[in-house]
Amino acid sequence: MPDALIERVRAAYESGTPLVIQGSGSKAFYGNAGGGEILDTRGVAGIVDYQPKELVLTARAGTPLAEIETLLDAHQQMLAFEPPRFGGAGTLGGSVAAGLSGPRRPYAGAARDFVLGLRLIDGTGQALRFGGQVIKNVAGYDVSRLMVGALGTLGVVTEVSLKVLPRPASELTLQFEFDEAAALRAMNQWAGLPLPLSASSWHAGLLTLRLSGAATAVRAAHARLGGETIEDAAAFWQRLRDHATPFFDKRPLWRLATGPTAAPIGLDAPHWIEWGGAVRWLATDLPAAALRRAAQAAGGHATLFRGDAPLDGVFTPLAPALATLHARLKQRFDPRGILNRGRLYPDF
Repeated sequence: MPDALIERVRAAYESGTPLVIQGSGSKAFYGNAGGGEILDTRGVAGIVDYQPKELVLTARAGTPLAEIETLLDAHQQMLAFEPPRFGGAGTLGGSVAAGLSGPRRPYAGAARDFVLGLRLIDGTGQALRFGGQVIKNVAGYDVSRLMVGALGTLGVVTEVSLKVLPRPASELTLQFEFDEAAALRAMNQWAGLPLPLSASSWHAGLLTLRLSGAATAVRAAHARLGGETIEDAAAFWQRLRDHATPFFDKRPLWRLATGPTAAPIGLDAPHWIEWGGAVRWLATDLPAAALRRAAQAAGGHATLFRGDAPLDGVFTPLAPALATLHARLKQRFDPRGILNRGRLYPDF
């Protein structure tokens, strides 16, 4: 455990000084703006342990994702939740704190599904460890996964153990010309079939699917679905994963989580659909309330992913019962509210 970080957090706790936890800063745009002194975690870096046969890797929070993925590539393994790297500077700690996952998420699992354990420093400067390095962890309530997506408001993550997976033996990307409604119908119909789907995307009249698995299964699925194969498919999915296309440069950019079977949102705005219909990106300056109503009607919620935050914050405000639960957790892990104050919710 890095003693310097512990001492810094303890000092901040004693003085009540807010801290802004920051690694590479690649996801500084995400969440609400907060204030305080920068707590730089980049020095807490390095791969601690990697057991390819056990499919487990442990690394410190400031370790660049690129370094981890290079090591995994050498063993034909991967981070199956495909964390966005946003310019290539993303770190493991930032990925866990943000809880973001890439195109493979609905087919392989979310970031939190791959976290086996972690170390952190709570808001009093106490070093804690949760979980372990085994896939079948029956130690009780999994606190380590509670930290995924908490945006550092419950602790400074310093080390993470992850489950990794073998790379698929074969991958193929297919493309179809569909309008939005037809694309959603197709994604839902095909999701119910025994097909080796591993990613889906619809934008500007093109439905794109990735198949992953044994070569025979991929070929059989291709024969069943048809579609045109696309070249340089890996680059397509990498650009989508990292939002490295002009669409994602638009502001404001909203992310609507919906039920995958929900009909088209019906808002007049450029949009991009992922995750079999469960994520819909909209580039629009429509009011936050209108977007949240639309997302709620579709069984989900709306987040302002990039842009100037509305008065009630970038995330959909919590229902009272959930807000109370969140407040109790915050009080337990960060009683003086010094860690990433306001980053998740304005009063959190």
